[in-house]
Amino acid sequence: MTFSIIVVCYNAGEKLHKTIDSIRRQTEKDYEIIVEDGLSTDGSVEKLTPGDDLKVFRERDEGIYDAMNRAVSRTSGAYLFFLNCGDCFEDETVLARVRHYIEIDLKRRRVLRPAIFYGNIRECATGAAVMSNPKIDDFACYRNVPCHQACFYDRRLLQKRGFHTCYLVRADYEHFLWCYYRAHAAMHYLPVTVVSYEGGGFSETEENRKRSAAEHRYIVRKYMSAGQIFTYRLLLLLTLAPLRTYLAKNPVTAGVYQSLKRKLYKQT
Repeated sequence: MTFSIIVVCYNAGEKLHKTIDSIRRQTEKDYEIIVEDGLSTDGSVEKLTPGDDLKVFRERDEGIYDAMNRAVSRTSGAYLFFLNCGDCFEDETVLARVRHYIEIDLKRRRVLRPAIFYGNIRECATGAAVMSNPKIDDFACYRNVPCHQACFYDRRLLQKRGFHTCYLVRADYEHFLWCYYRAHAAMHYLPVTVVSYEGGGFSETEENRKRSAAEHRYIVRKYMSAGQIFTYRLLLLLTLAPLRTYLAKNPVTAGVYQSLKRKLYKQT
């Protein structure tokens, strides 16, 4: 099995079916779908059609990251991918193209370290394609790690250490930094737009944006020196990070902003 696609849900309604349908439309069929449901009461899970490609597990959990950890233990694929309810693969060829690039990389590498393969996303709110940073370094880890919904994880990384559930919003970010700094995972950018990302979910409420900022401050202190943190904060201040975030999130300016960012990434 190449891919295990994990969908965590709770009363997701038609969003769950939309997401599952986008998986089942893939031309690449070497996958399994693991639905981890937190005892939904809206009838959405009962409407799913289980089969060889889809397994449904229903149990009470302690939050989204706990549910993700539980789902990981049920997988058999070489690469694990988390697809949120409401998010969909960009088109029906995504898994086939990702597999193609993974196979090319595995043939080239002499040392087969566990790896994270990551691509790009499309934000539904703005319609803009958002290119991930093709080079992961310290500054990227501070500011701009790939969107979690664009990452394919070597299962060994999540078997060795799951998400720390003490983080309510940033556990995926913390885990990415652990993969980079502690597990020394290889990071490989793929020129593939992986998902249409709905956004506007749990982590983007006003309360959780504040919590996200607080957790970010705590997490970076675990992996970076005080000097690095000071330097990166100064760089963000000098490069007008709040203004750039506004331009990226505004539907009127997002397309132009992301186009300029893609040109900048390709020059570096």
